Amino acid sequence: MTTLVPGLELVVEAGVATLTFNRADKLNSLTFEMYRKLVSWFAEIQHDDAIKVVVVTGTGRGFCSGGDVHEIIGELVNYGAAEMTGFARMTGDVIRNMRRLKKPIIAAINGTAAGAGAVIALASDLRLCASNAKIAFLFTKVGLTGADMGAAYLLPRVVGLGKASELLMFGDAVPAEEGLRLGLFNKVVAPEALGAEAQAWAKRLVEGPSFSLGMTKELLNNGLNLDLDTALDAEARAQTICMLGQDFKEFHASFVEKRPARFTGK
Repeated sequence: MTTLVPGLELVVEAGVATLTFNRADKLNSLTFEMYRKLVSWFAEIQHDDAIKVVVVTGTGRGFCSGGDVHEIIGELVNYGAAEMTGFARMTGDVIRNMRRLKKPIIAAINGTAAGAGAVIALASDLRLCASNAKIAFLFTKVGLTGADMGAAYLLPRVVGLGKASELLMFGDAVPAEEGLRLGLFNKVVAPEALGAEAQAWAKRLVEGPSFSLGMTKELLNNGLNLDLDTALDAEARAQTICMLGQDFKEFHASFVEKRPARFTGK
């Protein structure tokens, strides 16, 4: 295990990078240093071949409860407009780099995901949730707009505009089973099974065609703002690139030879 900065632990094993928020006594709230490291780390691993999939999780009762009230909010109230804008843009860079990363990100939500923690979970590609966990976009509860760190962009695309408006305006916590019903979570599991399930999903993705998975994520991102004709053309071009790759040929060979495919991401 490597400590990236205090509060962020990293383990890389068999292609899976498990990033853990580790300030359990503070419900894994974020510090300025943690924010900055998240921005740079998600950018740096784009070209790290040792990492094919990312799992993000937390320790203790929290996944991530957002910015630390004392270490961040207590400082921000003394900032001027320019400094505040710089901070707000930096937090958005975390989400930007998560979505730009052409590798799958799994959020293993072990406990409370609130504020920035909720948006980090939302920006992940897949969300596994412990049955006793909950998520809350509580920005309005602290006197801020619910539209923070990309929440107003991403959430309506996951749960629809009406429900997103409710969640962002009221800031109420969503328990696991309701989040599953809304499509906010992909799967809910027993708390003791969360880690193993996240690693099992990660293993499946590691064994998959990593280039094609990255292309899929890129097209999902781009498709959010395309009309149908443009989307169809973009998908045709991307599929052509994948069909010219070695993984497509490997699938055919494995099918003919009646063996599991061995994808290499090429």
